[in-house]
Amino acid sequence: MPKILFVEDDPFIAEIYKKKFESSGFDVLNVVTGKAVLKEALEQKFDLILLDLVIPELSGVEVLRELRHNPAYDPNLKVVVFSNLSSTEDREECLKLGANGFISKTEFSPKEVVVEINRFLNQFSEQKKNFSRQEKAPAQQVKLGKRILLIEDEEVFVEMFGKRLRDEGYEVVTEMNGTAGLDTAVKEHFDMIISDVMMPGMEGSEAIRRLKEIEGKESVPIFFFSASLDDQHLKALTDSGLGDRTFLKTQITPSELTYAVNDFFKERK
Repeated sequence: MPKILFVEDDPFIAEIYKKKFESSGFDVLNVVTGKAVLKEALEQKFDLILLDLVIPELSGVEVLRELRHNPAYDPNLKVVVFSNLSSTEDREECLKLGANGFISKTEFSPKEVVVEINRFLNQFSEQKKNFSRQEKAPAQQVKLGKRILLIEDEEVFVEMFGKRLRDEGYEVVTEMNGTAGLDTAVKEHFDMIISDVMMPGMEGSEAIRRLKEIEGKESVPIFFFSASLDDQHLKALTDSGLGDRTFLKTQITPSELTYAVNDFFKERK
């Protein structure tokens, strides 16, 4: 039974989520202050802390900073931020401080939050297995020998997805807009390009369309992802032959994207 520390100071909201998690097989302890989080994290073992940012006594950011910088706390303790404060800046700050994930309160229902937490826990479990395998055979992952171009304009996604792909053994080159991405894709060899669809300047889909018009570049595998397009538009990209796979950034974790890349290369052997 997964045990989570749920940090929420609104008693009505806390009760709703506590019941939803418990009905899904979780052991849940709810606390309402930042100091209480730090106290319980020292005294008990949790599989995950679901941390609000706006809480009494200490803010969620202060709690996260203490959890990650004080050696008294388990460095492997998983923390997922769950907050109404969900701007790109908020997400970046939390991830840089050591948060393992971020869920916006406004984007998910209680039922969907439970699904997301289950997915995070599965991801963390897989990461632990991968790390164990890398310790036993550290050179194995490096032998993949594949170069990936990641075209993405939001730093938080560049960091999250890029790091996970590198951890798997891929060489990852990043560009922050479609124009730069197209230029790099033309000049260098890549085994795959992963591109956001909607970006300032030249959209990722337009950059890839132009790339595929160049002799010798038409067969480069393309994965598209987006935070704004619906499933129908993403499917249209695949059906058009422009992309090999499409994903919604809000519905795929870095590990899931990496596994999709692994499977794609295995199928092409």
